Amino acid sequence: MDRTRLTVAMCTYNGARFLLHQLESIAAQTRLPNELVVCDDRSADESLEIVRSFAKRAPFPVRLEINEKNLGSTKNFEKAIGLCQGEIIALADQDDVWKPRKLAVLEKTLEEHPEAGYVFSDAELVDVAGRPLGRTLWSTIRFQGSVLRSFSGSRQVAILLRRAAAQGAATAFRSRLNSVLLPISPHFGHDYWISLLASSVALYGVAVREQLIHYRQHDRQQIGPGSKSVVEKIRRAREEGAKGAGPYDCTTQGFQDVRERLLLAASKGLSYPPNHLCLIEEKIAHCGQRAAAHSTRGTAKLSKVISEVLTGRYERYSDSWRSVVRDLCF
Repeated sequence: MDRTRLTVAMCTYNGARFLLHQLESIAAQTRLPNELVVCDDRSADESLEIVRSFAKRAPFPVRLEINEKNLGSTKNFEKAIGLCQGEIIALADQDDVWKPRKLAVLEKTLEEHPEAGYVFSDAELVDVAGRPLGRTLWSTIRFQGSVLRSFSGSRQVAILLRRAAAQGAATAFRSRLNSVLLPISPHFGHDYWISLLASSVALYGVAVREQLIHYRQHDRQQIGPGSKSVVEKIRRAREEGAKGAGPYDCTTQGFQDVRERLLLAASKGLSYPPNHLCLIEEKIAHCGQRAAAHSTRGTAKLSKVISEVLTGRYERYSDSWRSVVRDLCF
């Protein structure tokens, strides 16, 4: 019997520094992909040459697409996903290194959970030279303990509305979800969009505790745990506060996009638990109140934050007291 067709979707942009290490780790998988789709976002370094050279000796077909204009990370992944032909799509960043069993474990997990829409693993954090930092991805984002144990069934959407859990480079999903996932909202990262929507339409996700990738932390990393120092995070928070509610307005729009996509799915006959839409509506209301607090100062800000605290939504939909402090101080 032919194995389920599996595609790796990779996006590149000026990633020559680490790109070959990532490509070689894909070629070293115990379960090789059936194809690799690479979408380059108009790199100005040697990324294209590295991919072309790798394609000549890769043990699987490599398709390289060069964007006519710069799309940005989210829309570039949207394009790459749309080009994939596999029943399972595994996402790849350009600067990590996969452990040899990654694809085999993710594929087997989906085979063991035929109703699951996606699967994701933990990751080992490494420095710019690939040396272990002594931390894991899940410990950094506090996806562990009771939160991890309760990440199942109807609890998933509530957990994801409080924190992102599935990092894109550690995720694989079924391509049949594309009719719901695409296009990806420009207001969210592709990985959060995929996990939240997949769990919302009752195609749950499976969390694999094994650390299947070396997740590199470096100075050019745009997102991810450890990508900014505490001082930098405080500076960014103050800058955002000075701009008013902008960041929260963007987040609110992202969840409104999720709501619209769920309503569209329902109109096409795709059923999902009604409470999932209710949870999304509550999250939108919470983001709206946080945005309102950020647009005010003094006693007006204090009043809005306290009012939102009394609803209990800081506990259910944000980072509890940490978010309260953030909204009061910035």
